[in-house]
Amino acid sequence: MEMAGEGTRPTFSLMSTSAPTKYCYRRRLPHLQKADAALFVTFCTGAHLILPDQARDLVLEHCLREGGLRPLAGEGARATLPPRIHLYAAVIMPDHVHLLFLPLPDANDRPFAMVDVLQCLKSTTAHRINRLLRTSGPVWEEESFDHVLRSDESLREKCEYIRQNPVKAGLVARPEDYRWLWVEPELSS
Repeated sequence: MEMAGEGTRPTFSLMSTSAPTKYCYRRRLPHLQKADAALFVTFCTGAHLILPDQARDLVLEHCLREGGLRPLAGEGARATLPPRIHLYAAVIMPDHVHLLFLPLPDANDRPFAMVDVLQCLKSTTAHRINRLLRTSGPVWEEESFDHVLRSDESLREKCEYIRQNPVKAGLVARPEDYRWLWVEPELSS
């Protein structure tokens, strides 16, 4: 495992493609990424911002676009080349987002860095949300919380946690009724 300095991109061990990489990027928390493991990521809105329906729509669209499931995420979106992640599940809550995904390999056969995927997603959606709300400034907290799924953890269990999040928050009675939820069909209960 190699430590990358503050503000640098993660480095990957050449000895094993599955070795976790610890890195810091202008933030306080260390983040781990393993080449062949799914990531469960949560990031929150800043300043107690509650996302209106249209804002949640565009965040979900962008998540689907990152996973190669939508060609464009609406007006003002740039075209994405090949998908950078395999998206298993996403839920856009009023004040936070949960994602479950596997970073795909880049042209050098290394997984796309989680920091790059999240920076693109958070930056693009922040600009679009600010334009939508006619505001400016940060939309998302700088830090995100991520967890590498261990071999004993079930992808289905994490997907079910994501599915049940709007139910547990009292927003809907059934996961299927929440319009800002997407789960890979093979993993839906």
